[in-house]
Amino acid sequence: MDQDISRPNRRQLIATTTAIGALSLAGQAGLTAPAMRGLADNTGIRPFRVQFPADDLADLRRRVLATRWPSPEVVRDDTQGVRLATIQALARRWTGGYDWRECEARLNALPQFMTEIDGVDIHFIHVRSPNENALPVIITHGWPGSIIEQMKIIGPLTDPKAHGETAADAFDVVIPSLPGHGFSGKPTELGWDPVRIARAWTVLMQRLGYHRYVAQGGDWGNAVTEQMALLKPAGLVGIHTNMPATLPKAISHALQYGEPAPSGLSAEERYAWVQLDDFYKHGLAYAQEMGNRPQTLYALEDSPVGLAAWMLDHDIRSYRMIARALAGEPEGLTPDDILDNVTLYWLTRTAVSSARLYWESKLPFFAPKGVALPTAISAFPDEIYTAPRSWAERAYPNLVHYNRLPKGGHFAAWEQPQLFASELRAGFRSMR
Repeated sequence: MDQDISRPNRRQLIATTTAIGALSLAGQAGLTAPAMRGLADNTGIRPFRVQFPADDLADLRRRVLATRWPSPEVVRDDTQGVRLATIQALARRWTGGYDWRECEARLNALPQFMTEIDGVDIHFIHVRSPNENALPVIITHGWPGSIIEQMKIIGPLTDPKAHGETAADAFDVVIPSLPGHGFSGKPTELGWDPVRIARAWTVLMQRLGYHRYVAQGGDWGNAVTEQMALLKPAGLVGIHTNMPATLPKAISHALQYGEPAPSGLSAEERYAWVQLDDFYKHGLAYAQEMGNRPQTLYALEDSPVGLAAWMLDHDIRSYRMIARALAGEPEGLTPDDILDNVTLYWLTRTAVSSARLYWESKLPFFAPKGVALPTAISAFPDEIYTAPRSWAERAYPNLVHYNRLPKGGHFAAWEQPQLFASELRAGFRSMR
């Protein structure tokens, strides 16, 4: 059967399965009988494969080659935005050696599935550990990330023994695509905010037959994961976040109104303040536009280079790391890593539909939410802000793990997969 995830664009994606293949993949996922019986009405678990038409890849190449380039920036740094040399380097790689089919093959080597929840098709990767006592974890990406972010951590988490770690720390890994992102469906009604997504994730874990599990996320993934914790569904025993919401009210007030830093900050708190002050002054433009006028971003679905530049300019430290990689100094991410993610957004035509999450959400992003479940935090130095332990302890009264890492930024699982996997093992060890 053919399964088109974004129903308005049938050519966009072809997902083919056979009855035998469906049963085989269902076995890999360990699907329950009710999940299989739901296949007829789309609420069951349906196997999924990625295969974009060759015409779509040819069109992408044509559009990149036909880019109308602006004049270069008139400064010698990145203070005016993504530098012309950086985006042109990405374009050259896109049309001169990069092969999307390699990413497609890596995706198709993983068990992927689709299930309809609350009227929207939800795509997810589901890899079971060879360890029978593995702890199930649902991991949620953010923007401008995708499931591409977490692919490098699947092996270390599901089969830690093969990566020199202890088998007892194994996980079953579930990685869904947010609604409106990647291969998941695009909501056609209002209300798909982090709270509703959190409810959908609890349904997904129930549908997979998991009665005891943990959850992890950063960026929007943190917002969803925290809302799962606040819902307190049966079975969720704890969470891990690499982008916690910890800002004290005095810090939030000062940032919002452009006031000086409150007095008496520790060295860690001062470091976080400097990061936040810079982000609030120079890094929020993309979020403000997507939060206020997401439908205006038509150009992102018409120009691949325009989409890439918008995604690269998410936060300054990530951008500079990506710029160094495109200049021949890979660290954490390679040029092809970057292109895998941008190409996924382009081929799935999700630039605008993903931006709508900023419009839908009314949650204060960095403010504590009152999460009472056991919480583990990994603080990476190049995140939008590195949450100090003092703020984390106040925001999460049941903090069971806190660690400041030596390197890594906003896309921690993607940039530093070994460190990230180690953090999940340590953070969730007390919850097994």
